[in-house]
Amino acid sequence: MHEMSIAEGIVQLLEEQAAAQRFERVKAVWLEIGPLAAVEVESLRFCFEAVTRHSLAEGARLEIVELPGRAWCLGCNASVAIRQRYDACPQCGSHHLQVTQGDELRVKELEVE
Repeated sequence: MHEMSIAEGIVQLLEEQAAAQRFERVKAVWLEIGPLAAVEVESLRFCFEAVTRHSLAEGARLEIVELPGRAWCLGCNASVAIRQRYDACPQCGSHHLQVTQGDELRVKELEVE
């Protein structure tokens, strides 16, 4: 379950930012996650709750901002919506797509005290 290592990485990032920006507690974390990031959101929530115990983020809300998947079709030169890698272009049926959005996993915002 790589969601545990993702959650641990988030807590490490929070600790680094707390030292750099001098805050003591994290009340909420907003993550942007695309459908192509290969992250199981409910597993990440569970892991985040587990790894934040006894940390500056204990009890923090984890808010998920789901981003849409998008790709550039090399067949018809269109920007199209996709749900998963290797989808066909909904306009021309080509499988020659270059992902342009949807594989993100990043901390978007923090609420701190």
